[in-house]
Amino acid sequence: MAVKKGIGLAMESPDAVNKKKKYYRKNVGFFKLVEKIKLWPSRSGTLHGIKSIKITGNAAEITTHCGETFVAWNSRNSRAARWLRNKWCVSACKHCKIPAWKIEKYSTTMMTQKWGSSL
Repeated sequence: MAVKKGIGLAMESPDAVNKKKKYYRKNVGFFKLVEKIKLWPSRSGTLHGIKSIKITGNAAEITTHCGETFVAWNSRNSRAARWLRNKWCVSACKHCKIPAWKIEKYSTTMMTQKWGSSL
């Protein structure tokens, strides 16, 4: 039996539907997107808040609010990039304490192929 580790992500609330949606291009640079939204999807499906990101060439050292530090490569086709674009995360880390407005903003953000900001 799977154990749910974090706080469940709220799907679009009725108030969120009426708000203006943000659009980003689907193939925008991965580090640009991560720097903008400051969220990281873990392999377990948990969304973490990013405390700091230090980009050095084609790699970045990312530190989350729950204290984990790791190196990520700049790839538009990576697992993390796909999970962020497609919003496959199922819960938010309870240690990172991601505010509800940020999760709602992320859930209303659209990633499209032909339209949106290229950051």
